[in-house]
Amino acid sequence: MTHWTIAMETSLEDSLPKIDTTQNQFEKIPCQVFDHARDASAAVASRIANLMRLRQEEGRNCVLGLATGSTPVGVYNELVRIHKQEALSFANVITFNLDEYYPMNPDALQSYVRFMNEHLFDHVDIPSEKINIPDGTISKHDVAEFCARYETLIELNGGIDIQILGIGRTGHIGFNEPGSSKKSTTRLITLDRVTRTDAAGDFYGEENVPRRAITMGVGTILSAREIFIIAFGEHKASIVAEAVEGDVSSIVSASFLQDHPNACFILDRAAADSLTRNHCPWLVGPIGWNKYLIRKAVIWLAQKQKKPILKLTDEDYNEEGLQDLLADHGAAYDINIRVFRQINSTIAGWPGGKPDEKKMPGDRRRPHDDIFPKRVLIFSPHPDDDVISMGGTLIRLVDQGHEVHVAYQTSGNIAVFDDDAIRFCDFMADFNKAFGVAPKKASKLEEHIETFLRHKKAGQVDSPEVQVIKGLIRQGEARAATRMCGVPESNLHFMNLPFYETGTVKKKPLGERDIKMIVELLEQIQPHQIYAAGDLRDPHGTHRTCLRAVLQACQQVEKDDWYQQCTIWLYRGAWHEWEPHEIDMAVPLSPNEVMLKRNAIFKHESKKDRAVFPGHDAREFWQRAEDRNATTARLFDSLGLAEYEAIEGFVRWEGDVSFL
Repeated sequence: MTHWTIAMETSLEDSLPKIDTTQNQFEKIPCQVFDHARDASAAVASRIANLMRLRQEEGRNCVLGLATGSTPVGVYNELVRIHKQEALSFANVITFNLDEYYPMNPDALQSYVRFMNEHLFDHVDIPSEKINIPDGTISKHDVAEFCARYETLIELNGGIDIQILGIGRTGHIGFNEPGSSKKSTTRLITLDRVTRTDAAGDFYGEENVPRRAITMGVGTILSAREIFIIAFGEHKASIVAEAVEGDVSSIVSASFLQDHPNACFILDRAAADSLTRNHCPWLVGPIGWNKYLIRKAVIWLAQKQKKPILKLTDEDYNEEGLQDLLADHGAAYDINIRVFRQINSTIAGWPGGKPDEKKMPGDRRRPHDDIFPKRVLIFSPHPDDDVISMGGTLIRLVDQGHEVHVAYQTSGNIAVFDDDAIRFCDFMADFNKAFGVAPKKASKLEEHIETFLRHKKAGQVDSPEVQVIKGLIRQGEARAATRMCGVPESNLHFMNLPFYETGTVKKKPLGERDIKMIVELLEQIQPHQIYAAGDLRDPHGTHRTCLRAVLQACQQVEKDDWYQQCTIWLYRGAWHEWEPHEIDMAVPLSPNEVMLKRNAIFKHESKKDRAVFPGHDAREFWQRAEDRNATTARLFDSLGLAEYEAIEGFVRWEGDVSFL
């Protein structure tokens, strides 16, 4: 039986530094918004470290409630840094983790025990007997007793001082799914389908995700003295706004934090994007109008009034709280004209520029339009992002005579189903038998298939041989897709950046070798245009890492002569499109180009029907892409612009190095 030190209930010292929060009439929970996720994580870690030191001075334990997942990793990394560089001791810390899958072996890749050890406990001096994580190995018969004992241990240690939370797409905290009571305590719960879908990537398929979990209850969480709920990325923006600005409801368990006296949302700019202060800042109070905000406000007003931009009136502006805009920038008609022309100027049928002989009077010029044809380099994080995200533009660049190269930054080898690998291995073995090629090697391959792939356990890391096979499958699909788009195979570059090649969902940090490989490719091609996946708001994914690699490489060559004539365009992934006020170049697609793009996506057969990592959208990638592009086109049409079948949007990179 573990010995526990009982701490008396006291409030935190008023003098202890706190995170500054801002709040307005729309926000029912204080929110602190940071420019970068790393700054947000550092602020939370600093708050925890300050409390730990205070408790040490008092000779008392510091009780922390901890969460898992990608969101709190930055906090744990910073705490480890403070421990190693500033001698912060964890000797007086007691921890209680929020939850654990059930059943779950503590050594499994997806185990929260393993997660906490890898990200925090193995790197600090916390006594093992002071670590508490729900046990995913106990029998179902003993779960209720275990949960009651978990609650008792929290109480015996004086309650939780600081509780760290993430927020799920359904608004859950811990694993308190929709419908959880405000008074609920630690218990076994059945996971919502959305939660299991979101976890599918970690388990290499939704079918491998446990259906249940042990979780602290909402009541347990609310009993903590101070709560930080952290959210990063645009995919969390809508649920954050609902929890912060909506009504308290058991459907969104995070909304219960509205009733907590010391809870705070810690957000990056992307996660805060749907809060009224960012989505419609003119409703919160007076703002400094600029070109960007004016365009955003006018598009918002047109959508709200369901009118084309040029039909908006002074009355429309006044009725929706935009009187200040009229006062500062003139009548509605003048504002409408300016914004309409701005948006219309983004439409580009020749994304690479026109040759002189095809220019018409009044043609709008783009950066370095006088260079034709151009060398174009498209960076694709995975072997299918090129055709999914900008396949129509890729086809048009080729058809219009530009020299198009595609660089596949990662192998994408973890995103292939085992059945597909077995099928290709069987083909290889049968081919070797049919033609009498290297029978010893063929039998060795068959033996590996039999002993590994056919008996592979759920979530098991692929062997190096299987990783190679799956990588080759993705390469073959990429070749087939770009062949359909007209890109010569000699213009394909399979980089297989080292940071990705771990065989698991968790990747290595971006390294010098990754950057050097991209620098070498840039110097070899010397492109006039670079296209890169611009998922700036994804703080943990491969897309963001790949973009950072491209931009850091561009920094190293920015003084080269060729780079002075280079423009960088950012496209979006399969899930989101740029907002209309963000788009700098809108490439319209014809019905035929939409069909060609679909057929190119079809060549990625390992992603057909379903994907290993589907994300929050169960549809196939071609369906997501077509819907996204058609929606953008309909929006442009509703604003009074030309009507197109589909539109792919791009944002021009202006060199904001703070992102790096």
